Amino acid sequence: MDLVPYLDFIKNTAFQAGRISLDYYQKGISAEVKIDNSPVTAADRAVEGFIRHQIEMTYPGHAILGEEYGTDSQAGKSIRWIIDPIDGTKSFMRGIPLYGVLIGMEVDGIVRVGAAYYPALDEMLWAADGEGCWWNGRRARVSNISKLEEAFVCYTSVRDMDKEGHHRLWSHLKQKAYALRGWSDAYGYLAVATGRAEVMLDPVMKIWDCGPFPPIFREAGGYFGSWGGKEGHMHGEALACNASLLHILTSLQSEN
Repeated sequence: MDLVPYLDFIKNTAFQAGRISLDYYQKGISAEVKIDNSPVTAADRAVEGFIRHQIEMTYPGHAILGEEYGTDSQAGKSIRWIIDPIDGTKSFMRGIPLYGVLIGMEVDGIVRVGAAYYPALDEMLWAADGEGCWWNGRRARVSNISKLEEAFVCYTSVRDMDKEGHHRLWSHLKQKAYALRGWSDAYGYLAVATGRAEVMLDPVMKIWDCGPFPPIFREAGGYFGSWGGKEGHMHGEALACNASLLHILTSLQSEN
């Protein structure tokens, strides 16, 4: 399967969608509260609407799953697009530039192509299996740091660490890691995939929050998956790291 046309499409679509988000950014946008108690804004809906339209026009036989508009009538097809129009809506609402537009293309349950665009920073990650991982046109690689004592560890929610039963691992990281930084949501994964941090932790993760990251980390030489070492985007939690630290982290997790 030639993934290059899909990669070109996903890059262009993510970029254009991100520029739409900037029309709402730092404009005092208000939000509604969804059933799951998360916020949604007009920007989320406009961006997802644009991405869906692009996919439907270009690949009308493909399925789509998005955070704001759910699953379309093509559910069950072998190719599915996974969309988070604004990952980090809370940051976006406050004018913090760490939010991202996330698009992944899943083939028979495995994400093969992905792009993550950070419009306020104008940084983009993209990858497809066998095509490398790229960061604004240059190759992206995870770092080679192999000791927690030298590692930057990023995270989204301290509150959920204990709630989801990760107290032991979190306590160890607080004691051993070189630095703990709340560079949350999609931005933490950008930092790890480009070698600027070593670990990103999300104790709770929806499928659309991580659509593009499996191929990004495979091609960047790292790992993306569950805290227990199972690769992929459907585990309800997420860990990203370089290969050197994976064994250490999964061993600590098994002791929880």
